[in-house]
Amino acid sequence: MRFTIEQRHLTDVAGKPVSEDRALSFYSCEASDADDAVRLFARDHSAEVIGNVLRFPGFQAIATMRNANGVFTLQVAPTSQQMQLT
Repeated sequence: MRFTIEQRHLTDVAGKPVSEDRALSFYSCEASDADDAVRLFARDHSAEVIGNVLRFPGFQAIATMRNANGVFTLQVAPTSQQMQLT
């Protein structure tokens, strides 16, 4: 299943809020479910998931992660687009 991940940068490594112009980015990934998408995304970004992955109906999830660049929230939702293999 293909997921869209919205990553919102909350704080930098010093714990200070990040400016709005670079606080939001979007990614896509393939995973079996939303929980797996969060874990794969964190692994690919050398990050650790903080706390639990909150799952919601319809293959959606929210999680918080931390890496060398700061703390982020992730919102995961299924996307209707198929990955093209070439």
